[in-house]
Amino acid sequence: MSGLLPDYSKQAETYDATRGASPSVLAPLREALAGAPGPQLVDVGGGTGNYSRALREEGWNPLVVDRSAAMLARAAAKGLATLEGDAQSLPLPDASADAVMLVSMLHHVDDPLRALAEVRRVLRPGGRLALMVFTREDTERLWYYDYFPSTRAWTVASHPTLEQLLAELPGGRRIPVVYSDLEDASLAALAGHPELVLDERWRRQTSFFERLERDHPGELGAGLERLRADVEAGRAPRGGGGGTVIAWARPAA
Repeated sequence: MSGLLPDYSKQAETYDATRGASPSVLAPLREALAGAPGPQLVDVGGGTGNYSRALREEGWNPLVVDRSAAMLARAAAKGLATLEGDAQSLPLPDASADAVMLVSMLHHVDDPLRALAEVRRVLRPGGRLALMVFTREDTERLWYYDYFPSTRAWTVASHPTLEQLLAELPGGRRIPVVYSDLEDASLAALAGHPELVLDERWRRQTSFFERLERDHPGELGAGLERLRADVEAGRAPRGGGGGTVIAWARPAA
């Protein structure tokens, strides 16, 4: 499967205007990371560092790893330690991290299973993983496919099922993410506010709509017009989105 977008330098310019650390996500992240043997936290695919910054305030010592230099520059400006690198080949020693988190990023890598293998490698015994994802089951609950049907194929291809993920993380457990805020303005969070999807300022920071605009601009325009008509007529699609945090601990030696 292929990543959604190869370059995030454009998104980095305005990412923090709408994408912050969501309390709806932070709560299950905290639960998943609890019990780590120390404070060293690797934020894989951490982008501009919003979640790392939030957890730093709670005593963690985060390192933001991302393949986008532009994103990392934003994280460094927040006083965060950064390291440029690919999730599929982390430039970190074996058993060097007390905890690792991946937040809404696994669908951006070419080989998610290889990325999870790298996470297992860098965690020390007893280390904790917090994997925040949108499983295939999570994405099936969203209404976007009705308005933008071409997105179904590549969304399904880039989002493994919960069963597939748990097969890579034996003993892992699912913690549901239920959005009650718009802080991270993810596609799932925006699903509960279809009127905001009509606003380019909110829409532009999701890889879903950036890819749709790139590959199927006609479908994007037609879908937005249909959505606008439905919102104005009081027929807006209902039902917010949700996500999944998988909590996993590397077995003690």
